Amino acid sequence: MQRKAYVPGVAMLLAAVLTACTGSEDSGSADDPLPGDAAATASTAEPGRYDTLPEPCGSIEHGTLDSFLPGIKQLTDEEQRQQAYEGAATQTYDTDRKAGCRWKVESATATDYLFVDFERVVSYDGAVSDDSKAQEVYGGKVEAADLPEPSPSESADESADDSTASPSDGTASGSASASDSPDSSNSPTPSTTASPTASETPASLQPRTLDGLGDEAFLDDALGTSRQRTVTVVFRTSNVIVTVEYEEQPATTTDVPDSEEMQDRAWKLAERLAESFDD
Repeated sequence: MQRKAYVPGVAMLLAAVLTACTGSEDSGSADDPLPGDAAATASTAEPGRYDTLPEPCGSIEHGTLDSFLPGIKQLTDEEQRQQAYEGAATQTYDTDRKAGCRWKVESATATDYLFVDFERVVSYDGAVSDDSKAQEVYGGKVEAADLPEPSPSESADESADDSTASPSDGTASGSASASDSPDSSNSPTPSTTASPTASETPASLQPRTLDGLGDEAFLDDALGTSRQRTVTVVFRTSNVIVTVEYEEQPATTTDVPDSEEMQDRAWKLAERLAESFDD
């Protein structure tokens, strides 16, 4: 009889021990998050400011297109003129990621081309933000443009001039003063870092970075062997990169498109597009 009473006592003791251990494990898994989960949450990067893109062919007013493409006014056929204003959308598989539009119009003196491109950059790395990825993509475009480096002496001269210049004398920094003045010499020259060259183009109109346009921007200006000039303005605003490319091919090789005039138009258009993203 004593042996039978002893066995149930041992069984009850073992059951109590097992229940206590099981309860402790369950409570730990339910209430305590895993350290790895907390680290993953903390390292998730912020998304970009923009999650869609505007329609580029409809983003430029007719009056602006008239200045870029003077041949439009020379078209006598109303249907042809309307088609010239509409432009041609570039092929894309996702208009919320990349969208562009091209215009081409011939005039009596030249053929003018305008291209506007919007690119929304998305990072697929949870530890890298969309803005950081866009900075990387933009940096690649700057590198491809191969902008000239400013010389130390000229950088010092520009710093001295900027410290004493007034917004009206064409040397003040920033795009606001340039856009307020009708004088084209104030537009994109104020916000530049240029390098001297031996070419006929003044140093102030050489390819350079631009201040006051988006988060970062640059301007490139190239004159081809057949005297066609291509002015390109690229700027980044958060996770969107915008490209404005303006080209003019003269009807005769003796004519050379005006660098300052083309840069002024491209820069002002880029500024208006940047403002539209802020609206």
